[in-house]
Amino acid sequence: MLTQVVARFLLLSLLAYAIPPLKRATVCNGNADLCSRSFGNISFVGAHDSYAVGSTNLAANQDYNVTQQLKDGIRMLQNQAHSTDSGEIHLCHTNCFLYDGGPLSDYLQSVKMWMESNPQDVLSILIVNINNLAASAFGQVFQSVGLVDLAFVPQSNPLPATQWPTLGDMIDSGKRLVVFMDNGANDTNFPYLIPEFTNIWETAFDVTDPSFSCAVNRSQGDTSQQMYLINHFLDSNQAILGSVSSLAPDKEQLNVTNAVSGPGSLGGQTTDCIAQNGRAPNFMLVDFYDYGEGSVFQVAASLNGVPAPTNTIAPPLINSSSSSSNPSTSSAATVRQVWGLITAYLTLATAFISGGWLITS
Repeated sequence: MLTQVVARFLLLSLLAYAIPPLKRATVCNGNADLCSRSFGNISFVGAHDSYAVGSTNLAANQDYNVTQQLKDGIRMLQNQAHSTDSGEIHLCHTNCFLYDGGPLSDYLQSVKMWMESNPQDVLSILIVNINNLAASAFGQVFQSVGLVDLAFVPQSNPLPATQWPTLGDMIDSGKRLVVFMDNGANDTNFPYLIPEFTNIWETAFDVTDPSFSCAVNRSQGDTSQQMYLINHFLDSNQAILGSVSSLAPDKEQLNVTNAVSGPGSLGGQTTDCIAQNGRAPNFMLVDFYDYGEGSVFQVAASLNGVPAPTNTIAPPLINSSSSSSNPSTSSAATVRQVWGLITAYLTLATAFISGGWLITS
């Protein structure tokens, strides 16, 4: 009898040692109530062109770098990837002469460092693969940076909005980085690169009408089953060289555009979209999120049914340079910007003939 008791004790001890206790996330993306919510049933604030940092450059869309964006509450990072002559992937706006935000690898390294310091958060990255690069090119970068182990792999593609796991499950599993790519993400060797438009539909971008339509603009799937993203950033035609102009963020209207309520506001568009689609947007891409004293995060909190965040976010940088900005705003990048303007002027001449614009989303 004593031998059986001892044997049972030893067996239980070995099992307890071999099987670590089950993790249970208690706070997810800053709130305990979100742990039980599906990823497909939460509204996240996203930074449009999150790499494009600078308060005076017309090609910039944010004041602060990715680390500060994440600290302040941004949970989707949208980027535009370009191939350079050296074969390295850089984050550029329209072209790398106009605005070069540096290598994707450096950017992702910053993301990884933040994620390691914030293990209770789920984050999304949306890559605009403007040069239609192979998935393997991105896979090499994610592997070298060490983000593959954090990347979520969906059980199917497409994955309906109602079938995504909860934030708590994603955090417990360690798979809490969701990577979407607009094209080129169908390589099964890299299943964590998730095709955007079979899983998400979008509203129009490069919007100059502050009424902000909620109509479907881009999709490759069943919009009734997909998550959806609203592009809530207002552009206006602005002078570049002499009489030449192009679309750029309308910074004069940012406090209105990013507001909780009112005509042209983020809150106003979400209300319209809920009325039209029967559910809130999953992702809300904004420019210069810091305008409005955190109003964009108040909108998200209201949609998610949780208290508004109490943290103080970084203030807007008005006509000044940011010490936390990308290499493009440093003195070393000034020459690139000058050459960029020259290149932009020549590009505009061609684009105007064909009816195109210089700066693309």
